[in-house]
Amino acid sequence: MGHAVVVGATGQIGRAAVRALAEDGWAVTAASRAGGRDGTWPGEVRAVRLDRADDEALAALVGDGCDVLVDVVAYGAEHARQLAGLRDRVGSAVVVSSGAVYVDDRGRGFDTQGEPDGFPRYPVPIPETWRTVEPGEATYDTRKIRLERDLLALGDALPTTLLRAGAVHGPHCRAPRELYFVKRVLDGRRVRVLSHGGGSRFHPVSVLNLAELIRLAAARPGSRVLNAGDPDVPTVAEISAAVDAVTGFESETVLVEGEAPGKGVGLTPWSTAHPVVYDMAAAGRELGYTAVTTYRDALPATVAWLTDRLAGRDWRVAFPELARAYAPLIDLFDYAAEDAWLADRGR
Repeated sequence: MGHAVVVGATGQIGRAAVRALAEDGWAVTAASRAGGRDGTWPGEVRAVRLDRADDEALAALVGDGCDVLVDVVAYGAEHARQLAGLRDRVGSAVVVSSGAVYVDDRGRGFDTQGEPDGFPRYPVPIPETWRTVEPGEATYDTRKIRLERDLLALGDALPTTLLRAGAVHGPHCRAPRELYFVKRVLDGRRVRVLSHGGGSRFHPVSVLNLAELIRLAAARPGSRVLNAGDPDVPTVAEISAAVDAVTGFESETVLVEGEAPGKGVGLTPWSTAHPVVYDMAAAGRELGYTAVTTYRDALPATVAWLTDRLAGRDWRVAFPELARAYAPLIDLFDYAAEDAWLADRGR
């Protein structure tokens, strides 16, 4: 299959991508800041240290050339410039982008959800041709779309597949949404308060399905943008029930129609007033993609990893990025607020 270089190899997505490529017959160089290895990788995978900010180090990593460069951590104009500078030595690229780049027909996107009437109303499902944010360097989504456009502008000089990932789930996630329910199980919380009638849907993608898309794109070079999602899009109530089923826990769900009663009551990392579902037809046409797992089938491994990670640790220490990401919008585990609201509701 040739030589594949993976940048960001020891992160959640990189671990699975390296394994999928190596098992498909690629000679893989796995680059990360620490230069470590994952225990599931075949022994012939070459692990190296890389400072992504160092242009010379990245050029040295590619060396005389590689057949495909997989970049799971790129975003913004600076990383697009780095990859463009290697186009004479790289056959093709596969780069992970984000479904967060989409906006609705009123220009509302992920960054507007905390504002009045800020919930975007997307088509169901969202095709890759749908409108996006304007490129820039101010936010995560504007930097991702800048990366996309700069790389696509290279055309045949560096054929690049850009994968707009949904809500990535699986072991080794630094901001795992599933923690919302897993920690409640571990804490013995028997009641789940869910806004929007528990019907919120935010398209997930298993790291295994994302790795499969990377594997297929590496073998079929082209300049394209593709959505990356699981075959199923469960509601938040279904996710809660699925976690209970995996853990053998029994809980009661209290559904709130419409908006959440408060910042610490009824809001989850999946909560949205309108569904976010990505159209996966193009991935099937372009790559022959068929999902290798479903959300429910992948969930037991995620729950086991989270349970082990939390053992004897404060969740904010175990997952500091999750704590930072949601603190402005959601009090993930404000049990006192939940209890007070439930008591008022009972009266």
